[in-house]
Amino acid sequence: MIITSLENNKIKELVKLQKKKYRDLTNTFIVEGDHLVNEVIKEGLALELFVLDGEHFSYNLQTTYVSEDVMKKISTMDSIPKIIALCNKINSKKIIGNRILLLDEIQDPGNLGTIIRSAVAFNITTIILSNNTVDLYNPKVLRSTQGMFAHINIINMDENIALKELKEANYIIYGTSVNNGVDVRKLTNEEKNKFCLIMGNEGSGMNNNISKQCDKNLYIKMNSNVESLNVGIACSILLYELDR
Repeated sequence: MIITSLENNKIKELVKLQKKKYRDLTNTFIVEGDHLVNEVIKEGLALELFVLDGEHFSYNLQTTYVSEDVMKKISTMDSIPKIIALCNKINSKKIIGNRILLLDEIQDPGNLGTIIRSAVAFNITTIILSNNTVDLYNPKVLRSTQGMFAHINIINMDENIALKELKEANYIIYGTSVNNGVDVRKLTNEEKNKFCLIMGNEGSGMNNNISKQCDKNLYIKMNSNVESLNVGIACSILLYELDR
């Protein structure tokens, strides 16, 4: 079957998934391009494939072929992909493991994508996204993760509820601050064994309520001519040091 009409009902429903409210309503999302599609298929998230007419893939999933104009309509990319997958959202609700990353009010999709890739690289077991953090299923976030979002436990949770649960389970809660902070390189192995690292908003950092709940603040020692680092870069460095 080849869909050529932009008014096709199935295509209209896919286009709606470019908006968060429809992703939330249907509990589904789309990924675009060979690499991301391969990653979601490996994790069993893909429901159906939409392939550009003339292209061929050997996945054992329901496949619908679409014209170039239809693929342009579905896609959010500048260059149209050869393949798109309709997927179920990840349904994890539980904090897993001893190495937790809590992201509070991260707004830039590229920053969130970078952080997720680094979290996988440096063995974080769960990422907690606060209610005010950019949507995980934003197409720009998904592309920035290079598919790594499918390979780590990521949950949405109110930050205060999460911190209460973590404190009751005896996690060390690390914030980030240049003032009254500890050089991350000076932490002992014991201090890196069971922890939650909090990264705050790009402009304002952690809010005061969260800051008060931290056991320690960490900082990255660097050249004094540099006032601050991008949150994605700073988080990556901290995760690397915590994994050493």
